[in-house]
Amino acid sequence: MSASEESGRAGTTAANASAAHPEQRPFRMVFTSRAGGASASPYDSFNLAHHVGDDPAAVESNRRRLARAVGLEPRQLVWMEQLHTNTVTVVDAPSAEPVPATDALVTTQPGLALGVLVADCTPVLLADGKARVVAAVHAGRMGARNGVVAQTIRVMEECGASARNIAALIGPAASGDNYEVPQAMSDDVEAHLPGSKARTRKGTPGIDVRAGIVKQLHGLGVTSVQVDPRCTIADDTFFSYRRSGTTGRQAGLIWLTEEESTNG
Repeated sequence: MSASEESGRAGTTAANASAAHPEQRPFRMVFTSRAGGASASPYDSFNLAHHVGDDPAAVESNRRRLARAVGLEPRQLVWMEQLHTNTVTVVDAPSAEPVPATDALVTTQPGLALGVLVADCTPVLLADGKARVVAAVHAGRMGARNGVVAQTIRVMEECGASARNIAALIGPAASGDNYEVPQAMSDDVEAHLPGSKARTRKGTPGIDVRAGIVKQLHGLGVTSVQVDPRCTIADDTFFSYRRSGTTGRQAGLIWLTEEESTNG
């Protein structure tokens, strides 16, 4: 699937996610797949990450394709270093380099597209259209366990958002059916992120990070939550570190559109 095709699908999902607040839709949400890019195997082909060993020229080509597909300039895309922390950073300007040592970005600036890179971890896009605050979250097992999503909601509220007005869209990620872990790890994550404990299709201990995040968001007062149920481990249209080891990364993007003038 090309970036433009995936953009169209994600746009439809995002519109549904904000349907509870029909007067507030000044944002766009997009998830990509692995198809339609310039990268060679094992990064074939729409890899958007520089840190995985891919040809830097191919990654830059893919990022330009993504920006073009969603109607933005490459300089408007803001990426983050992603270290599996619960650190949240507010950004108000483009950045030529990934924002260091953070796993969530928040902005109130229109036209600044916040990007999260994943290959099994959970991408979470959050938007309060009324307050015009958006966020992109990299919710891996450790980050989710340690509260990165809850911390992002708090930072959004500090920027003027209200949990009851936030629309959440959770993208393709490792599912509980396939995310096998030791029993002690499953128990530990469940203790910190209730609702995440799972049994895999094989009957072994597992983790469903998305299920835990949904429960957490509801507990925080976020009622508009939509989930793309596709599993990155099982669905080879997505990159999966667990399935492939050396591989690329797909992205989630969110940005505020420009405010329309009320003059004339």
